[in-house]
Amino acid sequence: MRGEARSYAAARKERTTDTDRWLKDLFRTASDGDHVSLVAVGSLGRGEPAPGSDLDLVLLHNGRADVARIADRIWYPIWDSAVSLDHSVRTVEEAVSVARQDLKAVLGLIQARHVAGDPDLTRKAREAVLAEWRADSRRRLSELRDASDQRAQSSGELAFLLEPDLKDGRGGLRDVQAMQAVAAAWVAPAPGPRAREAYEFVLDVRHALHIVTARGTDRLVLQEQDAVAGLLGLLDAEALMRRLAEAGRTISHAFDGTWRTVDRLVSGPAPRGRRPLADGVVEHGGEVVLARGVDPRRDPVLVLRAAAAAAGSGLPLAPATISVLAAQSPPMPVPWPEEARDALVSILGAGRAAVPVWEELDQAGILVRLLPDWERVRHRPQRNPIHRFTVDRHLIETAANAAGHTREVSRPDLLLIAALLHDVGKGWPGDHSATGEVVVRDIAARIGLPAPDVETLATVVRHHLLLPETATRRDLSDPVTIEKVAATVGSREVLELLAALAVADGTATGPAAWNAWKAGLVADLVRRVRSVLTGSPPPKPPTLSPEQAALARHGGGAVRVNGGAVTVVAPDRAGLLWSAAGVLAAHRLVVRSASAAFAGSTAVIEFSVIPEYGSPPDPATLESDLRLVLAGRLDIEQRLARRARSLRPSRVPVAPPRVTLVDDASATATVVEVRAHDRPGLLWRIGRAFGECGLDVRAARVETLGAEAVDVFYVVDRAGRPLSDDAQRAQVRDQVLAALR
Repeated sequence: MRGEARSYAAARKERTTDTDRWLKDLFRTASDGDHVSLVAVGSLGRGEPAPGSDLDLVLLHNGRADVARIADRIWYPIWDSAVSLDHSVRTVEEAVSVARQDLKAVLGLIQARHVAGDPDLTRKAREAVLAEWRADSRRRLSELRDASDQRAQSSGELAFLLEPDLKDGRGGLRDVQAMQAVAAAWVAPAPGPRAREAYEFVLDVRHALHIVTARGTDRLVLQEQDAVAGLLGLLDAEALMRRLAEAGRTISHAFDGTWRTVDRLVSGPAPRGRRPLADGVVEHGGEVVLARGVDPRRDPVLVLRAAAAAAGSGLPLAPATISVLAAQSPPMPVPWPEEARDALVSILGAGRAAVPVWEELDQAGILVRLLPDWERVRHRPQRNPIHRFTVDRHLIETAANAAGHTREVSRPDLLLIAALLHDVGKGWPGDHSATGEVVVRDIAARIGLPAPDVETLATVVRHHLLLPETATRRDLSDPVTIEKVAATVGSREVLELLAALAVADGTATGPAAWNAWKAGLVADLVRRVRSVLTGSPPPKPPTLSPEQAALARHGGGAVRVNGGAVTVVAPDRAGLLWSAAGVLAAHRLVVRSASAAFAGSTAVIEFSVIPEYGSPPDPATLESDLRLVLAGRLDIEQRLARRARSLRPSRVPVAPPRVTLVDDASATATVVEVRAHDRPGLLWRIGRAFGECGLDVRAARVETLGAEAVDVFYVVDRAGRPLSDDAQRAQVRDQVLAALR
């Protein structure tokens, strides 16, 4: 993926030269240059202007009475040219005073560049600002760090966002500029060559984005990514985002190293002495370093042992140590010795502390030497809104989460390794679970796992989505569902590994992929499958809770709203599920998940909803409309049609909907799986299509993953039987597809 991207560095240099020439001409017509100078700050001051960049200029003077006239003769031609201008007029003393109070001003003046006029005036201003910045570095660097943290919190991480902010995101342009400001305080070195190269690439992406959009934007949205990739000479949006993720992580890594240097300086000298942590590894000065006399060239396991010591102690690996290990460690024997495998498990078992250590190994190029298959998932973007991370970062995040579940399984080592490798198949074409099984067999053999453990690990990777997908898309009260899962799992050991991995994977993916509703369903499925595997009686089917029973006594239909949870309890009748969904959609409630169950003549439907905007609707109004629609006195179709007409159509292309009738998923009903782009009233339209086909829904699992709806329905005909006629099955598929268009 390291294709040679086209660079716009020469264009930025040319733009700087042309702009300087223009500004010099303006200055000459406005002033004789005596005791006044024009100074560029911001992107022009750094010599990095993109096509849509603003002009940031400071007019410095030494008390000239006619400075306002000079300023007007410079500013007005710039405004007339329609270039956006940020400007100020100050004496040297005023510039220093403003820089003393304003972080943005001081960061600009630190890198100010003389354009025209009196160069001594510019030099005095820069030197005075720099002198104060260095003298007050303890306070000002703390201010800079707080601002960087706030910016990252609001803008997220450039490396992991689907639509990253190139300037303000963590790992973006502002972070390199902050490192340059730290270097100007003589506290830490300037960004090194790798960070600078990454910075230049992000500048190129921003430059291309300005060309594509014809405006000065910093957010790289999805619909612009292919065009930006084309301008940069890259294959497609995925290649662009992979390169951008690599650049963002390189900058973030350097940024973290800069602040560790600042912390050491601010906190004073570290305690003397060396505390042993592992064979050949000690703590010194708050970092993990190699013991005296240790020769990394003779010990291939040392690198993993040092990393395990760092993760276990919560300390960083010293930069010099990681550099020595990267340069001098010999190749790891294949298969790995047991000590190396134990060290890998120890790293992963450290939980959250493993993440920065793993990043150090990755940045140093050590991971791909230890695990060559890691290269295929490294920096690989996941162009899906439910995922927070690139594939490789998601894997280590999952392993960190799995460390909290090791006491729930009989083989914690296999849980941690499975968590690290469960999505490794995403580096290959095809179903990542199937390809992952193949890849993980090779990796497991490489790291020296015995044959039975290789089989267990391969099974877990192959079926790592089995529990969450079954729990959310199948009727758990149907014996066929439980028997098929039990047959696939095969043993309690695999079941408990899959259960723990499901939680770790879901929480590492993001809130759209894991919530209390899904966790409850998975736990229920695990209990039922465990009972089959152990031969114990299956759990009793759920009954109505006292609260639900109380609601059912209302008779005509009742609604209970508790935050984002909406419970609908009503007498069972055909079309109840989609009628209720239509009422929710009409009240601006987006259904994120839903489950329907039927106990006797009473139906209980649990919805998880969020308002499209504003506050949730009044529960009494919801209940009233539900009663009206059940009584046939509310035209929900007309109300939803009015809503649909008021919505702006999406400009982002979406995949066509897909309707699948899943065979052998139930002995008592036909299972219909619907995948479509989510929109208001979707569930109602699907249900109405079933009704037009003469079908009734006996159970449902509805889930929204980002903008993608994955809905599963157990349907029967009017006689309560599954569909067996091919013509009727085709009619159902066509009718539902027609309703989705």
